[in-house]
Amino acid sequence: MNKLLLPLSCALLLLTSCSESPTPAPQKEAEKPPEPICGQSALYKMYQVARSWSPDIQVQKLNSVVLAEVPKVPPDKAAAWEAVFTSAERNQSRSYTYCIVESQGNLHKGVFAGPEEGWTGPTGDTAPFPIMAVKIETDAAYQTALKQAAEYQKKHPNMPITWLLEKESKHPDPLWRVIWGESVGTSDFSILVDASTGEFTERLH
Repeated sequence: MNKLLLPLSCALLLLTSCSESPTPAPQKEAEKPPEPICGQSALYKMYQVARSWSPDIQVQKLNSVVLAEVPKVPPDKAAAWEAVFTSAERNQSRSYTYCIVESQGNLHKGVFAGPEEGWTGPTGDTAPFPIMAVKIETDAAYQTALKQAAEYQKKHPNMPITWLLEKESKHPDPLWRVIWGESVGTSDFSILVDASTGEFTERLH
């Protein structure tokens, strides 16, 4: 009798297991679109890579880059940034970019190094500066600039904002230049904010 019950039990177990619905595979979450980044954060990402090129590097300048692939960008951020670092030991300068997507014009996602160029020291009204001097992020700098540009902003609510970071000889610290427009050359209004202290410095028309 036991010999008959054993095959029957196995058959019932097999039928039960077959009738159970298979467990659905977990669905992967949709990847979030890349988010624009503030200027100080992008600068530090490029600096970390550029130090392997030369440990004595200083910042010559930083500017935001407009990308057609990312049309909606908050005014205190950018989809891409370009920095130029200088090395006194190597007598060279080198550009780096940080981009949140692949784009035209040799712009690649992440940090990308450009070609080396000769550099013999400061020329003109600007000079390199240590990255430690950049203590203010662009979101805070924008809020400071906006207080000085309320009237202009009200008249030009859809004006794009672009950014430039440099150290001018007449100022002790590097300055965030908050530009209402697509470039310095095409803009008729910008605000300078001290990148070390966060204080309003100058209004340019």
